Amino acid sequence: ESYDYVIVGGGTAGCVLAQRLSQDSRNTVCVLEAGPSDSHLNLHVPGGFIKAVSDPRFTWPFVTLPSEGTAGRKISIPQGRTLGGSSSLNGLVFNRGNRLDFDRWSSLGNRGWSYAELLPYFKRSENRVGDHDDRYRGKGGPMHVGNCDRLDPLCNAFIDAAGEIGIPRNADYNGEAQAGAGYFQRIIKGRWRVSAATAYLRSAMRRSNVKVKTGATALAIETRQGRACAVRYAHAPHGEPRRVVARREVLLCAGAANTPKLLQLSGIGAPGLLASLGIDVVANLPGVGENLRDHYVVRSVARVKGATTINDRARGARRGLEMLKWALGLPSILTLSPSVAFAYSHSRENLVEPDPDVMLVFTPGSYIASVSGLLDEFAGMTLGFGQMRPRSTGFVRAVSPDPYTAPSIQPNYLSAEEDQRVVVDALRLVQRLLAARPLARFVERRVTPAPELHTDDELLDYARHFGNTAYHLNGTCRMGPDGDAGAVVDHELRVRGVEGLRVIDASVMPDIPSANTMASVIAIAEKAADMILGKAPLQSQDWAVAASLQGRQQAPVGALNKNNIALERQV
Repeated sequence: ESYDYVIVGGGTAGCVLAQRLSQDSRNTVCVLEAGPSDSHLNLHVPGGFIKAVSDPRFTWPFVTLPSEGTAGRKISIPQGRTLGGSSSLNGLVFNRGNRLDFDRWSSLGNRGWSYAELLPYFKRSENRVGDHDDRYRGKGGPMHVGNCDRLDPLCNAFIDAAGEIGIPRNADYNGEAQAGAGYFQRIIKGRWRVSAATAYLRSAMRRSNVKVKTGATALAIETRQGRACAVRYAHAPHGEPRRVVARREVLLCAGAANTPKLLQLSGIGAPGLLASLGIDVVANLPGVGENLRDHYVVRSVARVKGATTINDRARGARRGLEMLKWALGLPSILTLSPSVAFAYSHSRENLVEPDPDVMLVFTPGSYIASVSGLLDEFAGMTLGFGQMRPRSTGFVRAVSPDPYTAPSIQPNYLSAEEDQRVVVDALRLVQRLLAARPLARFVERRVTPAPELHTDDELLDYARHFGNTAYHLNGTCRMGPDGDAGAVVDHELRVRGVEGLRVIDASVMPDIPSANTMASVIAIAEKAADMILGKAPLQSQDWAVAASLQGRQQAPVGALNKNNIALERQV
């Protein structure tokens, strides 16, 4: 078999690429997805994420190595293994990140990846419903981005409490500014989840020039004379290997854990590691698998009085009522995301950074061990946080030449001293929020961390023992300019030293975005599709983002002046 483009991974990025590349009927596209189709109901009912995220039929059941930052614990870190990838079983939040995240990517020498240059692709990808500023938000794109369908009294109290301690309301954290508090935007349309598979891939699969193979595990990328020419795969564990030829390019979209592993098994990586696995070196790229980052989430739980929680509504007759409301298209706990409200804030007062360094997430319910899954028996609420730009870095490394053996994954959570400080400061911020008048009247008592924990060492120890992953693995094949020894791909996402091979997923992020990663992965794939097809990049003509391109402070709305106008014309 041969196709113009072979896409390894039918996850978030792979779905976008299949749609965009196949719009020209002259291009033939093959998608190899190791997991099954996304036909199961739990992948479409929003509340089904609770079961789907721990179901080995739809996930890669990865587990981290133990570390000091997790008090010697291993942490389960499943990743999507079905059409749509993690977008088919994630927490349904649509979150781009801070404009400075992408300007930082550009400042590291990655041409074309500033906020102003990436914004048109964010806009092309989305269909933002409700009131929005069209300078920053898109209309008519594949991803339906809606608002929470039910304003919850506990969430309202959390937002009011944030205001009382100086965190203002923000109606659109994906718009002009990120800081503030409000309700998360969600990829839910009516009763159903919107995934990359339903938004992008489904229509592409109806085209005669697209072939999607599920249950197809990639074994290795074949190269000949320095060029990627084919992918070996199998339809069952240790089944007979098959081969699909890529006439133009192999596009690797397997995620931040499997992408570096597949490169290493194909002879692309650090020579020392490859030698230990008995694999010949095709390309000496020591950065493959390094620079791993993830958001580390620490949650606090309190018992609730005077309000109804998810815990209450998920039991007995109320549970049946919630299911009926979902069937009738009414607001229900089955259409709630695990994180309902947010607050972007500084972890402490007088922080030098101009933008927030923590994201607080609020849920009007609580889970055993503070992990989304099994609900507590009592009525609870959860207030968690994640450091938005952690400095701790780790690695992903193949441990065997057997492609069915999971790689070793070590995020090294809380290994950076700065990350430890932010965790302690943010736990104190959470305590301030729970004690603020609007929220305090619903707090019967704090459950975790225990109220008697006061010192920095005690709070840090709690974070080490009870923190968890946000499932936002990224950076393991990072983008970088010529001369950057740790860079794996260039600014067009081409793997250095191997022609006809690109990486297009969260692996290429040079630094972690201050948000959930799905929205930025979609924008990366949208931009990559234009690069592959040789199209001119989309341009933003808005003066505000033009100013951002030059790293300038945004002027107030309506404050156009001669400098702004000249800069817009220049861009």
